[in-house]
Amino acid sequence: MEYLRPVGGPSAAVVAALDAWLGATTEPEPLVVETSGSTGRPKRVVLSRRAVLASVRATERRLGASGRWLLTLPPSYVAGLQVVCRSLVAGEEPVLLEAHGSFAEAAARVGGGGFVSLVPTQLHRMLDDDTDTAALRSFHTVLLGGGPIEESLRARAAAAGVRVVGTYGSSETAGGCVYDGYALDGVALAIGPDGRIRIGGPTLFDGYDGDPELTAETLVDGWFLTSDAGRLDDDGRLHVLGRLDDVVISGGVNVPTPAVAVRLRAHPSVRAVEVLGVPDAEWGHRVVAFVVGDLSLQEARDWVAEMHPRSWAPRSLVLVEELPLLANGKTDRLRLRELA
Repeated sequence: MEYLRPVGGPSAAVVAALDAWLGATTEPEPLVVETSGSTGRPKRVVLSRRAVLASVRATERRLGASGRWLLTLPPSYVAGLQVVCRSLVAGEEPVLLEAHGSFAEAAARVGGGGFVSLVPTQLHRMLDDDTDTAALRSFHTVLLGGGPIEESLRARAAAAGVRVVGTYGSSETAGGCVYDGYALDGVALAIGPDGRIRIGGPTLFDGYDGDPELTAETLVDGWFLTSDAGRLDDDGRLHVLGRLDDVVISGGVNVPTPAVAVRLRAHPSVRAVEVLGVPDAEWGHRVVAFVVGDLSLQEARDWVAEMHPRSWAPRSLVLVEELPLLANGKTDRLRLRELA
């Protein structure tokens, strides 16, 4: 189980270890995936081969095809891990971006009709480059996950002829288990009385390595209790509203920071933004906007107030050249809090 407990090490070594793990004649020992710790202490998620393969097969059915994948994300995280597994199960060695001089060169190695998984930040940057955009068009599907997906980004991709499928999931669900709002085959969705998203089905993890108390709190009666709030349409489509702890109390008012971020991202002078609540002696929590772009605090407050209550508007604004990212492409929220 070298390189698999936890998953990590050189990408080529991880690919070889996963190939052996997937091909074992009997059910092998589960692997361990360490979460990013983007909002707190990292966890060690135990995933069985049954769960990983259930996710791989459900993805194949939903996309209507299988084949070679391009790995642009670290295989130590579940999104990269599943790219490797999907490719290997399809009988294809995954192409490693790190082994090529550019995204376009790696995409050419994949060949037409392949697959790639990206985070929104990566897709934003690639659509700004004509060569990368042309390479993206060669893929059967671009899976997009790891963070909120703005409709403007989807529209840009569609206009460029790039097929994007948005995913929602986590290490605990063996990766994305909800595609474009709809659960994969076999995956169950429910909303708890507190608005919490609950997930069931064959892709669930076995528990947290070395933490039975957290396992008991999180895996309840066959459901994984996520940290996210959501709602289900009458047709069963999931709308993720943000993390439960993203609703902060500022000056006695409940402020959903994801909604504020969505509004600010729509400003023509903003290229990227994250909004967090930071402890504050006066307000309880001070709503802080971290902005990549050219925007003043007053402009930000007025822009938010045009659509939402003015009490939701940020009290502080920090201009940054780019949002700090973790290795898996997610925003490093702990680093942002330090900047505030």
